[in-house]
Amino acid sequence: MITQKEFSRRRKQLMRMMGKGSIAIIPTATEQLRNRDVEFPFRPDSDFYYLTGLHEPEAIAVLIPRRPHGEYLLFCRERDPEMETWTGRRIGTAGAVEEFNADDAFPIGDVDEILPGLMESCERVFYTMGSRPEFDQQVMGWVNRLREGARTGMRTPDKFVSLEHLLHDMRLYKSRSEIRVMRTAAKVACQAHRRAMQVCQPGMHEYEIEAEFLHEFRSAGMVPAYSSIVGGGANGCVLHYVDNNAVLNDGDLLLIDAGSEYDCYASDVTRTFPVNGRFSEPQKALYEVVLAAQVAAIKKVRAGNNWNAPHAAAVRVMTRGLVKLGILKGSPARLIKEEAYRRFYMHRTGHWLGMDVHDVGDYKVGGAWRELEPGMVLTVEPGVYIPAGSRGVARKWWDIGIRIEDDVLVTKDEPEVLSKAVPRTVAEIESLMAAGS
Repeated sequence: MITQKEFSRRRKQLMRMMGKGSIAIIPTATEQLRNRDVEFPFRPDSDFYYLTGLHEPEAIAVLIPRRPHGEYLLFCRERDPEMETWTGRRIGTAGAVEEFNADDAFPIGDVDEILPGLMESCERVFYTMGSRPEFDQQVMGWVNRLREGARTGMRTPDKFVSLEHLLHDMRLYKSRSEIRVMRTAAKVACQAHRRAMQVCQPGMHEYEIEAEFLHEFRSAGMVPAYSSIVGGGANGCVLHYVDNNAVLNDGDLLLIDAGSEYDCYASDVTRTFPVNGRFSEPQKALYEVVLAAQVAAIKKVRAGNNWNAPHAAAVRVMTRGLVKLGILKGSPARLIKEEAYRRFYMHRTGHWLGMDVHDVGDYKVGGAWRELEPGMVLTVEPGVYIPAGSRGVARKWWDIGIRIEDDVLVTKDEPEVLSKAVPRTVAEIESLMAAGS
């Protein structure tokens, strides 16, 4: 778990970058209705949680560097014994100070009276517009109130700066504590994928396999990091398939993209394996191509290489493999130049990973691909998808969808595959499935 000491270090680092005369306003997420008066399970905004560690709705963090009366302020819900009987304990303003190290805390209901006065003494407001339209209007209301009072001597901040320019760059580099948490999330995801391979049998439903993941995640005190993709046969060719309600047929492959979330940090792992425990020859041949592409990509996840190096490596291996199998026809160099591979491999090879599954951080800096540095975590996930009816492709390849995804940490030396505990090779997968059946 991330400690309050680390949350404090993050706030201090951000405030050093903001400088004196600034204020940062970071609201958490709002509760969302699932139906009528039933809410979805609450999950705090990632930026807010990154700086506070607070897992409550109706809260706003405020940072004011070098403010004599306190730099870190929290607006949160007050203690309410009656409401807490229904929905659980609230930290209250006293808890915000004692447990979450706020310099001062105020009831969330007082924010309209207090926050404009805090903004008045600042020249720059760090706030990210666009993600919370209702809160955007509230912020602009505070600014307009200050402008209306200009004749009486009120000051108005003269510059708005998107907070994400600073904060998201911080989040891109994972600390030792964050890496430990992400290793734990990946470990549980691997256990779930191994469990799925061992219990899978023809005739089961996709949702039964999904239930095995939920059991493993909740048994470890975690939740799914995203809606699990459990696609058998043709459903494996649908990249974001989440219906998970079809029967698993003998002879089909099963593609599972599922990861756990621990302390608001995600794992993101995909494996593809035969429902009956044995790859057919076409399935095996295509799987070996995807695996070779992933191995080549992971080798490129090294400090000093640019972000695109793993993808370029995967594309080269994938294109050559598809040509060798007769699925693509022509010169690999020309096919790569024309991006002909995108007919069957239409996504990129990975994305940043952290508190968000598709985590924050720029992929390009100054128009050039970003250089990989120690502490960055990314996924490596080449895939190939050949739906039935694919023109010019032999029927034996139809309805084969394969993706292999791992979570990879950039280090000073060799990349660390956080999700290495779940089998990847054909022999490893078949061996595990035979042992579990």
